[in-house]
Parts: sequence; structure tokens; C-alpha cells
Amino acid sequence: MEIINSLKKIESRHKELEKLLSDHSVISDRNRFQELAKEHSQLQAVVSKFKLWEKLKSEINETQGIIDNNKNEFGELAREELELLIKKETVLQEELKGLLSSTNPIDLKNVILEIRAGTGGDEAALWAGELMKMYLRFAEKKGWRTEIISSHTTELGGIKEVIFSIEGKGVYGSLKYESGVHRVQRVPKTEASGRIHTSAATVAVFPDTEEKDIEIKQEDLKIDTYCSSGAGGQHVNKTSSAIRITHLPTGMVVQCQDERSQLKNKLKAMKVLRARLSSMIKEEEDKKQRIIRKQQVGSGDRSEKIRTYNFPQDRVTDHRINVSLYRLEDVMTGNIDEFIEKLRFADDN
Repeated sequence: MEIINSLKKIESRHKELEKLLSDHSVISDRNRFQELAKEHSQLQAVVSKFKLWEKLKSEINETQGIIDNNKNEFGELAREELELLIKKETVLQEELKGLLSSTNPIDLKNVILEIRAGTGGDEAALWAGELMKMYLRFAEKKGWRTEIISSHTTELGGIKEVIFSIEGKGVYGSLKYESGVHRVQRVPKTEASGRIHTSAATVAVFPDTEEKDIEIKQEDLKIDTYCSSGAGGQHVNKTSSAIRITHLPTGMVVQCQDERSQLKNKLKAMKVLRARLSSMIKEEEDKKQRIIRKQQVGSGDRSEKIRTYNFPQDRVTDHRINVSLYRLEDVMTGNIDEFIEKLRFADDN
């Protein structure tokens, strides 16, 4: 059984970590100790439930043995007990499946989230801004930390592009399904009245990548500095604090101008570049896997329409799992957990 094999591996790793955390060489290395302690803590819940699950399965076998060997005595009572134990075991097995999906090392990472206005002009930019608020509210409800890395606004208060980081426990595991085209259907906010228009914004979610996880050679980078500017080309400051980094082998360009310090802008830009390059490598690996296994919840490709927000009908539809929720305003306040749980379930089954 695949789930048992996965749980056995986690249990084995948990025991290994316990030994490592008592090793003096590990204790003296503060960074390594903290990293291993974090992993140990994350696996603890899975191991505890696994032991409880094994105990329940043992009780089920014992009760079944009583029924088989004592057909006339205790029959009804044992059958009731067996039914109750099986229900508990089924619930616990589903909980373990959920925990297993959240123990993937990538799922535990923080994220870099990018939102870009798509088709629809000023209305698309306004929609991109509303999506940003939705994700910031979702993060706030989860107790996660957010930080704007770069943003380009319009004169009407919309967003051409925004990049921000979200830090917390299991962030990527929750938000990885949000990559794609988010379409809105409504009377444009840029018009007083009129017919319903369709606009779109693109969301991309990248797992945050540390320097040790991906090597970027200095000679592969072209770094330019320029003066920051605001919405509509308004001049912000006269110092060349804004940074533009071009990764020459891929042609990937990252810009950051939100900080007054050139160094801070460079650090943020490099953070985004690492995340994008890492995601690009992962996408190449995923393409190979899709040939073998057709994914049930979509590719996560930014060109793929994943969700439609229909304001007149108060409806949000996720096209990958064919699920509609008739509480659009609630969703826009950051309550997207139901979509995430259903997507995760579809991905695991």
C-alpha cells in the first residue's frame, strides 16, 4: 500500500532526526540544528497519527478475530465495536493523506507571488489590484507575513504588475494551485453603467528559493541601475536606486524599484530571479512528467484559464475541478480555503 510505504519513510526519517538533534556536532552548528529541528517538528504530527492509525488497525483485527471465533457470544456487541473502529480508521486515514500532501519539502516553502493585468485595459489593472488584496487578506487570516517586492500602478489605482513575498508554514502547498489566468465578468468599474465585460489577470506562484538551492553565476548577470518612477511616469527620486537584472543565458529580466536603497532593491530582485529560474527548471521537469501522467488539476501554466469570477451571478467557478461557489464577495475577502482543499483532494486522488 503506497500510503504505508510513504508513512514508513517519514517515521524512519523522524527517528533519524531525533538522533541527529542529540549529536554534539549538530548542536554546535546553529543553522543546521534549527533546520533539522524545523523538519522534526513538521514530521511529528504525521508520525503521531501514523502510530494511532496502526493501533486502530490492530484493534480492528483483534475485534474481527473475536467475531470469527465467537459467533454466538458477544457477536452483536463486537460488530458494533468493529463498525465504530472502522469509521475512526477511515477518518484517520484521510487525515494522514492530507498531512502527507503537506510534508513535501517544496510545499513547505515560502512563495513569490506575481500578479499581472491581462486583457481588458484599465479594468484588467483594477482587477489585478483586487486579486492582490484577496491574497493579502488570505495570508493575513493564516497569520503569514507579506512584503511587497515590486509594484507598477496605474493612474486609476489599478496594478499593471505586482510582486510580493508570503512567508509562513506551508505557504506554497496552499497557494501552488493559484497559478493561471483569473477571469472576471462584470460591468467595468471604469464605466458608470453598461454591458458586462470580460477581463483577466495572470497569477504566478513560485516557491521561494535560497541561494544554496540554485547557483547563479555572476558572469551570467547584466545589472543596470536607473531612477525610480511612479504611476504615469512621475519622478520619485533622483538617485539611481532602481535595479534591472538580466539573466543572460535565459534572457529573463527582473526589475525592482520600491526601496530607496540600491542594495535592498538588488537583494529583492535576486530573490525574484532565483524563484523564477527555479520554477522554470521545475516546469521543464513537470512537462516530462505530464507525458507519463495526465494531471487532474491542470498544469499551473499561466496561460491556462483556471477560474472565473462572475459578479452579476455572485459566482466563482474553478474550471479545473468544475466547482462553483455562490459567495463571490466572501471569496474576495480571502476565503479561498474551500477551493484549495478541493484542488488538493483532486490532485491526491
